[in-house]
Amino acid sequence: MTGLWVAIGVLAAAGLFGVLHRRRDGRVRVRESDRGRRLDAAELGGPLGERATLVQFSSAFCQPCRATRRVLAEVTAMVPGVTHVEIDAEERLPLVRELGILKTPTVLVLDARGGIVRRAAGQPRTADVIAALGEAV
Repeated sequence: MTGLWVAIGVLAAAGLFGVLHRRRDGRVRVRESDRGRRLDAAELGGPLGERATLVQFSSAFCQPCRATRRVLAEVTAMVPGVTHVEIDAEERLPLVRELGILKTPTVLVLDARGGIVRRAAGQPRTADVIAALGEAV
């Protein structure tokens, strides 16, 4: 009987963890350590957008990175003056460490001057990216 209660407890804890993880994954948010941090074209390896830049940190075997690439391509096609720059996290480890990128995909939303406005760890939703761009432009 004790084993049954342990199994029920473990399943309940795992289910709760799964629900919480799913709600947080891809959520666009502000990180205090990002405030005041700017990225320039040299660091990005590509030009900044006229109004905003979406920076995606990816890795080669990351399935959500492909879906994120499609979402960001859609957004850049819809919003004029926004550029999408994709960075291979494995090739740019010093920058990844400096910015505290812990998982791929991670998306940074930059304003026209390269200031970090928002970030999303995990695959963001299109509506969340558009809302974050509203703050950047």
